[in-house]
Amino acid sequence: MSRTLLVAPDRPGAYPTIGAAVLDAPEDAVVSIAPGVYRETIDLSDRSVTLVADDGEVVIDATSAQAPVLRAAGGRLTLRELTVRAGDAPAVQLDGGTLRAERCAFSAGFGPAVLVTGPAEATVSHCQVTGAEHGLVLEDCRAHVEHTTVAGMSADGVIVRLGATVVLRDSQVSDCGRRGVYCYQYGRPTIEGCEVSGTAETGILIAYDSTAVLRHTFVHDTAGPAVSFGRRCRGEVVSCRWENTAEPALDLAEPELVAVTAAVQARATTADPARADVESLLAELDTMVGLASVKEEVRSLIDEIQVNEWRRKAGLPIGSLSHHLVFAGAPGTGKTTVARIYGKLLAALGVLPKGQFNEVARRDLVGQYLGHTAEKTTKVFESATGGVLFIDEAYALSRAGAENDSFGQEAIDALVKLMEDHRDEVAVIVAGYSNEMRQFLDANPGLASRFSKTIDFEDYSPDELTLIVQRMVAANEYDLDAAAAPLLHQHFAAVSQAANFGNARDARRLFDRARKAQSQRLRRLGGMPALSDLRTLHIDDVTAAVS
Repeated sequence: MSRTLLVAPDRPGAYPTIGAAVLDAPEDAVVSIAPGVYRETIDLSDRSVTLVADDGEVVIDATSAQAPVLRAAGGRLTLRELTVRAGDAPAVQLDGGTLRAERCAFSAGFGPAVLVTGPAEATVSHCQVTGAEHGLVLEDCRAHVEHTTVAGMSADGVIVRLGATVVLRDSQVSDCGRRGVYCYQYGRPTIEGCEVSGTAETGILIAYDSTAVLRHTFVHDTAGPAVSFGRRCRGEVVSCRWENTAEPALDLAEPELVAVTAAVQARATTADPARADVESLLAELDTMVGLASVKEEVRSLIDEIQVNEWRRKAGLPIGSLSHHLVFAGAPGTGKTTVARIYGKLLAALGVLPKGQFNEVARRDLVGQYLGHTAEKTTKVFESATGGVLFIDEAYALSRAGAENDSFGQEAIDALVKLMEDHRDEVAVIVAGYSNEMRQFLDANPGLASRFSKTIDFEDYSPDELTLIVQRMVAANEYDLDAAAAPLLHQHFAAVSQAANFGNARDARRLFDRARKAQSQRLRRLGGMPALSDLRTLHIDDVTAAVS
């Protein structure tokens, strides 16, 4: 069991600084940091530690220093709900090892805000990166970036280089002095469901022998082309859109090396480009594992919206239709993914102008003093204008039995008014466990009426979870031993009965454990394995992962 160390300068018995706690921290310790501003830098070497905010805003500010604020070499560094501000050095620098950053904010004065050099693995989720020369610089590593905003860079937003394999998903890159995403020197990015805008040069530039896959990505308002592939660069461009960019919007030095499918100019005079994009998004929804009833509900909503639009054009009256929804179900059942697709569908149908996806939780809405919550909630709501505001674990705003939680109730009351006043400008989706969401809807007399529908997300079956793992294996260019499928099914049949089972999240963790087991097995060979060995997850790897 991991040990927790408390950092609180004004609390007897707690550590006065983060650095002091880290020095004393055993392996896999959690350093819980009380709210406040900490002016220090932290250097870790071959350490495994988690730094997390303790129920309030924690700022690590080293803007006057010339060194990285957080530097790790080897080991595992996990950051949660921290604001990290650097001067002329990275906010976070990883030199080998593993980095996981969740709900953090990073900024720097010069150079990259986040620098990852390999061999390393990095996961950046629900973060904000602002005000640096480069946002994320990822080299010689494997990285997964999702639901993250990179904005206001003086040069490039995201750099992928030196053979790095990067998945950039459901993220926004905007207002960059050069390129939004720049990939070179054998980089391998997959850019999916992203929005790139406001660049002084090319939106997405793939150069110098790199290979890129772009899916369902929108590039607009760029001084250069939307997407450019240089010589000897390969890849795919699938169901992407661009608007208000330099010509040619899609610039291919060697077109025979890049497969282009259903890519459209957003203002092209085709028969119905929006409808084509709707069908593409519905097809993406259909590819998700399971969720038959959810898919049917979403399709019925889209059908109703489309028919209303046809009636409006024909001069016929139409009924009022709210786009606010409740997604009820256990974690890992696809609620966030479906909400993202739903927002894009509303944008493709012209219901919402942007369709961008803003995911928030209680801490993003609730303030720290009387009157602060309404102001904070309104600001978050306004930032979602034109798209989807997704409130995960919304029931945390109205915890049953919580004493004196007037702040959570204040956030709910503010949301009720905002949802009605701006019902045609924002789609609000609240999500969480089924029973808790029913209690949440009772927190305000007008809350339940603001939502047009509750969509129930059922747990995945063992067969579906096995298929999810198999898809993860294929997507990451592995081959799964044929004998592993029955073992996966048996494992999921047993663990899915647990109260805290995480569905697809547990499937992801199992896949990661299998990869770790494979790595340990191959390292013991004492030399460079064959390509087939590097690709194959043996039954022994899966057995180790489920044990």
